[in-house]
Amino acid sequence: MTHYKITLAYDGTNFAGYQVQPEQRTVQGVLEKALSKMAKQKVHVDGSGRTDSGVHALGQVITFDFPGNIPEANMLMGLNSMMPLDIIIKKVEYAPVDLHARFSARGKRYMYRVALGKYTDPFKRLYTGHYPYKVDPERIKIALQDIVGTHDFTSFAASGGVIKDKVRTIYEATCRYDEANNELIMEFYGNGFLYNMVRILVATALEIGNGRRDLHDFKRLIEVRDRQQARGTAPASGLYLKEVFY
Repeated sequence: MTHYKITLAYDGTNFAGYQVQPEQRTVQGVLEKALSKMAKQKVHVDGSGRTDSGVHALGQVITFDFPGNIPEANMLMGLNSMMPLDIIIKKVEYAPVDLHARFSARGKRYMYRVALGKYTDPFKRLYTGHYPYKVDPERIKIALQDIVGTHDFTSFAASGGVIKDKVRTIYEATCRYDEANNELIMEFYGNGFLYNMVRILVATALEIGNGRRDLHDFKRLIEVRDRQQARGTAPASGLYLKEVFY
């Protein structure tokens, strides 16, 4: 058996998320079907994490064992020839047998794109969130610094999550205005993220940028540990898993 690490990108629009689900089209399902066909036996893949329906990836990572030894370049070419148009394999590498896409990961970087036009752009609606209200990017830049560090992020974890320990470390949280596309780009780099955490952080940041919340409301929300007080969740369409670190 040969252990591989693969980096891939996908448009999450027409997937029911990353993880295999019965009777649903998923990223994991498509990958396992292709690899199993190549191997002529069942191949299981492990992903760095689940992405929900509609969430995209620029740098998702999977690891798997494959019978035999196909050179990296050949595996890259062979897999891409079997992928649908909404998945591309960007890199194939031989990996140490103990490297696990999820359990070996040391950090992840997520990006969120927010379209700021008054009306929803039909050509952006599947790839951005939309916020038609006035927003001050400088307020968001300042506010995001309050989440940097190690905190209990209970207020920013959706109720569907099963992980009890809500403490995570955020190494970097940024916001910039993309004038050419009239978009806000937020990025979050941390050691791990809770279910819907980035989307809830974005929704809160936008309300701070709009003035609906106090400039330092992130500090209060971290302290109260109450999901109901954070309220909103930004749409899945604007979220991208950008990079996984090992």
